[in-house]
Amino acid sequence: MAKNIAEQIVEMLENAHVKRIYAVTGDSLNHLNIAVKKSSIEWIHVRHEEVGAYAAAAEAELEGFAVCAGSCGPGHVHLINGVYEAHKSHVPMLVIASTIPSDEMGMDYFQETNTIKLFDDCSHYNQMITRPEQVQRTLQTAMQHAISKKGVAVIGLPGDVSELDAEEGSTSKQLFKTNPVIRPSDEELKSLADLINESKKVTLYCGIGAEKANQEVIELSKHLKAPVGYSFRGKMSIQPGNPNEVGLTGLLGFPSAYAAMHEADLLIMLGTDFPYQKFMPVKNKIVQIDESPERLGRRAKLEMGLAGDVKETIKALLPLLQEKADVHFLNEQLAFYDKVKENQLAYVKDFGKEDAIQPEYVAHTLDQLAKKDAIFTVDTGMCCVWGARFITGTGERKMLGSFNHGSMANAMPMAIGASLTYPGREVIAMCGDGGLSMLLGDMATIFQYKLPVKLIVFNNRTLGMVKLEMEVGGMPDNETDMINPDFAMVAQAMGYPGKNVHKPEEVENAIKECLAYDGPYLLNIFTNPNALALPPKIDFDQVLGMTKSMAQLMLGGKMEEVLDTVKTNYKHIKGLW
Repeated sequence: MAKNIAEQIVEMLENAHVKRIYAVTGDSLNHLNIAVKKSSIEWIHVRHEEVGAYAAAAEAELEGFAVCAGSCGPGHVHLINGVYEAHKSHVPMLVIASTIPSDEMGMDYFQETNTIKLFDDCSHYNQMITRPEQVQRTLQTAMQHAISKKGVAVIGLPGDVSELDAEEGSTSKQLFKTNPVIRPSDEELKSLADLINESKKVTLYCGIGAEKANQEVIELSKHLKAPVGYSFRGKMSIQPGNPNEVGLTGLLGFPSAYAAMHEADLLIMLGTDFPYQKFMPVKNKIVQIDESPERLGRRAKLEMGLAGDVKETIKALLPLLQEKADVHFLNEQLAFYDKVKENQLAYVKDFGKEDAIQPEYVAHTLDQLAKKDAIFTVDTGMCCVWGARFITGTGERKMLGSFNHGSMANAMPMAIGASLTYPGREVIAMCGDGGLSMLLGDMATIFQYKLPVKLIVFNNRTLGMVKLEMEVGGMPDNETDMINPDFAMVAQAMGYPGKNVHKPEEVENAIKECLAYDGPYLLNIFTNPNALALPPKIDFDQVLGMTKSMAQLMLGGKMEEVLDTVKTNYKHIKGLW
């Protein structure tokens, strides 16, 4: 019996070693659904397509490729946020956007959306299949684009086309995963080596593009006596075993990394597209090395911009470098980093009080109790701050988040994808109460697939990061409060244990119990809503803005909240000046 187009697509996905498709089934996706049922691929029935796209993005980051799908109209629109996430994070993902019948296109049909226009801004490849002869070439090209360009590829698939008889094509069907060696030319390397050799104080700053170069970065830093800073996405791979690390910079970072970057004669940026221009130095020389040359120079004024894989570039560069003997600059930066870490522990030692548990203490305790190969997912907002500052890279741990797209509600969906990808690993979602509330329904997906995900809710009853943004902007926070359901009871209604933690002395045992449980578990921790993390470099305008907002709160009769905010954050402010 001849196979139809849906079966042909699934067969090609099987050959590309796709293990699952995240989707909500229905109408135009039904033929694909049935084809998947007859295959080795698992259909993961999420409650919301956005969750499916986020879960696929997590799998793609961990495994190198993943697939999600959405049916016509609303299904496409629901996918879009998670699709942006994958594309902006440069992870290879295929989106199957099934559509209305092909003969109804352009007629304002029920649930009609134009997939070419809709996904144009968040994909490297975006085409519609309308004839059987197209299928093999279009799908193979889509997957090749996703893998090679590291981003999203979209194929539109009308429901009526998916049930047509398949036709064999004359071009390749398989997926080619290439691994070329890319580094700067010998001439460029020589110029870079000359620049490094003549510079007295060198700092390395690494991003996710240096993920596979941990040992090479360490060797280079030892050779140059250079402190090593890193981006949030680079932390888990750059921090482990690195004696010269000085933390991360940016909105979530430490003053130590900021200082090391600004006080160097030469800053070498390795595999990072760090977006915050205001945190970049302007008085020293900067070199950027990235495998994507189109990114060179768009964040800072460069002395040199070079295209190359970080690992291969360092290996080729090292023989050309003179080993530096002066350790004064490095030791100075490491000593400052030690003081910063000591200051951070001041938060950990202050446990907080009932219904105002310090989130730093919670994150630190979680870091101490989690396994060395745990996978963490962090919600955008204050959970990113606690993850960035208190979760330690071991060389085996992973941390996933919406680091480039910056969307709320990503932690729980990404934990679903991570747990399905690595069923034997401990998966911990650090959820904000605002983020978890957005996509609450897919807590049921965790139970349906018996995923042992641990949901740690930092329940501060507010949109904490937004509150901080308003206050440093000189505005009293408004409409940032959250009136939440009892998340522990919600978990129980979904089918697994949930526990509320109100007192600091309950935190450690509660986390131990949660992590030890064989199955999904939600821990709802009532954290301090006035714990506001300030960036590593505070501008006078930010101090003035905070002062103005505190004054307005006092005039509004909220004196108790003002005092609590100041007392909560005085250690951090003191440590920065």
